Amino acid sequence: MSKLLNHIQSPKDLRELDPHQLPQLAKELRDFIIHIVATKEGHLGASLGVVELTIALHYVFNTPEDLLIWDVGHQAYGHKILTGRREVFDTNRQFGGLSGFPKRSESSYDTFGVGHSSTSISAALGMAIVSKLKGDTTKQHIAVIGDASIASGMAFEGLNHAGVTNANLLVILNDNAIGIDPSVGALKQYLTNVKKGTQKHENVFEALNFNYSGPIDGHDFSALISEMERLKTIEGPKLLHVITTKGKGLKQAEKDQVKYHAPGKFDAKTGELFPKPDTVQPPKFQDVFGHTIVELAEKNEAIIGITPAMPTGSSLKYMMEQFPDRAIDVGIAEQHAVTLAAGMATQGAVVFCNIYSTFLQRAYDQVIHDVAIQNLPVIFCLDRAGLVGEDGATHHGLYDLAYLRCVPNLIIFAPRNEVELRNIMYTAQLGLEHPIAIRYPRGRGNTLDWKQAFEPIEIGKAIELKQGNNIAVLSLGFIADNVTKAIEKLEMKDDVAHIDMRFLKPLDESMLHQAFNSYSEIITIEDGCEKGGFGSAILEFAARYNYKNNISVMAVPDIVVEHGSIETLQHLTKIDVDAIVEKLETIIQRHCL
Repeated sequence: MSKLLNHIQSPKDLRELDPHQLPQLAKELRDFIIHIVATKEGHLGASLGVVELTIALHYVFNTPEDLLIWDVGHQAYGHKILTGRREVFDTNRQFGGLSGFPKRSESSYDTFGVGHSSTSISAALGMAIVSKLKGDTTKQHIAVIGDASIASGMAFEGLNHAGVTNANLLVILNDNAIGIDPSVGALKQYLTNVKKGTQKHENVFEALNFNYSGPIDGHDFSALISEMERLKTIEGPKLLHVITTKGKGLKQAEKDQVKYHAPGKFDAKTGELFPKPDTVQPPKFQDVFGHTIVELAEKNEAIIGITPAMPTGSSLKYMMEQFPDRAIDVGIAEQHAVTLAAGMATQGAVVFCNIYSTFLQRAYDQVIHDVAIQNLPVIFCLDRAGLVGEDGATHHGLYDLAYLRCVPNLIIFAPRNEVELRNIMYTAQLGLEHPIAIRYPRGRGNTLDWKQAFEPIEIGKAIELKQGNNIAVLSLGFIADNVTKAIEKLEMKDDVAHIDMRFLKPLDESMLHQAFNSYSEIITIEDGCEKGGFGSAILEFAARYNYKNNISVMAVPDIVVEHGSIETLQHLTKIDVDAIVEKLETIIQRHCL
């Protein structure tokens, strides 16, 4: 039998199939996704769970004229494969290849860029309102919201507005009871009761003036297609409740949905993960955080941990296991997480609010208004700071140094290694007069003996790691490792001093005066954006005190950085070891002339 998938170049080809052929296409599409992700890595479970839904959507609706938005974007692998990208899908998440998320510049079928969650309803409603204003009453606008994204405040804001319009909007709730970790909260319990038929109260979506239908089996083509065809004829806001199984079609992915959300490489035939190497490796920064907060919480009963839907990704899971009453997953609700932490801090709790750097952007107002203005000592632990790799533009933590530096009362610290992360966490829980943001990278550090005795860190104090003659490199955070490696490659190592500033705010002005008076050349380096970040702070310092030293800023340039390995992206943005060596050698040669 010839494979159906090989003949699908676009949804137009898909619509030529007979309905009885769709289950076979679903099997082929699942197999295709499994075999690609097994070797290339990526998000697996979410896309496997929506295979039938994806096929049905493109079968019923006239995409791309009808506008389809996926929320969250890691559900969309099948969508990409069916919309002309099958032959290049093996480049997914690779540098120069396909994005791991829908991206408007990549395809006309990707109607909206979706990396962060819970944006689809607002975006689709905006599209629907404009279509109505243009007099286009036939165009369909479909938002597929899944992986627990419906619980976000922004999703409710969209629902609240849509319910008082007559816009042609269809919200498809992909209800699989799990995001990256299992869903939490009262809404999750409500949807569970709806599925069981035990919910006795008024339907919450009907109360918001949506035409509600479901729940239906999201793996049943007959039910999906007939209901979507019916909903096409109904005006106004509609919500179709679809029940799916994340990881559908791969036994291990169905059984362990957390691990197989993004499992890394695995055996495509058996589904088994490849064994990890036996070599002893330094820990991941997230695990240093996770184990350290447990260690601190054992002695300090005031400590509480909060994460918005990332207990596994942030490693707060360890505290949730040891102290379930003091470690809280609030779901995909970053704004709530920050203000919840602020409320707890007013009552004397020592709150570690653990959020990915890129996701804290969604709670910027709360950081300013609810924490900083009130000067509440919330401890923000910002995981995935800097370049994060294959997840790309929406997930890089490049902007935190710049967007936090302007906030009054906020301390900003970037540990260069795992020991420094432990010690600043220890210092923070001893009691600070201000809130603090601790930002650290994705992945492993470089210290095997990281679990050392705690030592307090003096707030605002830098460290001179190496003395030199003519050049001082000022680094902030884990990028210091690149500087150390670069200096080791130089013939004239003695020319270069290396200072780990550690604190972006407050800056160690005493150390800076010493550096500017001792070295004619100053280089700053950071794994953050060039505009407004660490380098900008040093330039401001030099201008304030009228220093005339030559200053070079090495940082991520003012561009949108796409996806690729961290090593590739550091090379692209010229903050890798080779770029530092080149910069230092150029300055050294100039001094020798």
